[in-house]
Amino acid sequence: MQFCSTFPLRSSFATRLTWATNLLLCVFSLLASTVGTASAQPANLFGFHELQRESLEIFPQWTSVLKRHARDNLIDSDCGKSSLRCHMAEWQQFLGSIKGQSARQQFTAVNSFANEKKYVLDIDIYGVPDYWAIPREFLYNNGDCEDFAILKYMSLRQLGFSVDMMRVVVLQDTNLRTAHAVLALYTDNDILILDNQTQQIVSHRNIVHYVPIFSVNEKHWWMHTP
Repeated sequence: MQFCSTFPLRSSFATRLTWATNLLLCVFSLLASTVGTASAQPANLFGFHELQRESLEIFPQWTSVLKRHARDNLIDSDCGKSSLRCHMAEWQQFLGSIKGQSARQQFTAVNSFANEKKYVLDIDIYGVPDYWAIPREFLYNNGDCEDFAILKYMSLRQLGFSVDMMRVVVLQDTNLRTAHAVLALYTDNDILILDNQTQQIVSHRNIVHYVPIFSVNEKHWWMHTP
């Protein structure tokens, strides 16, 4: 069967709703054919049940981010010879400056650092409605919600946070009636949400207007169902 398409983060509400419905059908079809490889967990993120899957193939934007960032040397290109700021050097210096701090101090600082960037639509930067940027691209070009989440993910990973603790979450904001993306940080007794819409890091238990669609890290992805 064909893989589900990537999520249209900045398309119309009707298109996103259709996509989410099609993805649900696709996922449950996959689960029905490979029952032994999926695991249903108790209600968790935002009070939704989670269905864990192994293959990341249906998320080419995400796998492209992982591959492109892995190839990045994290060095600025000729920024000293032009008016461009050395964003990669600034990022690395920032991460080095918080290396010895506590975990909470680190993820709080990372959230604030990323949220200083400007929110800009992909269509205005790359000429396409949906593009997932690696940190280099986001630091130089700004970006939209998933780009904020990706920078936070890669920053915390470089600081030594386990990828098992982190997920990029694509969800529906029922207040704004629009798609959104955040970083979820799984701690021992809570799930903390790092969101570009606020500087505060909030427990998922205190957020009632987010409906998760899927979440993903480098190892797995999860479908979220009521």
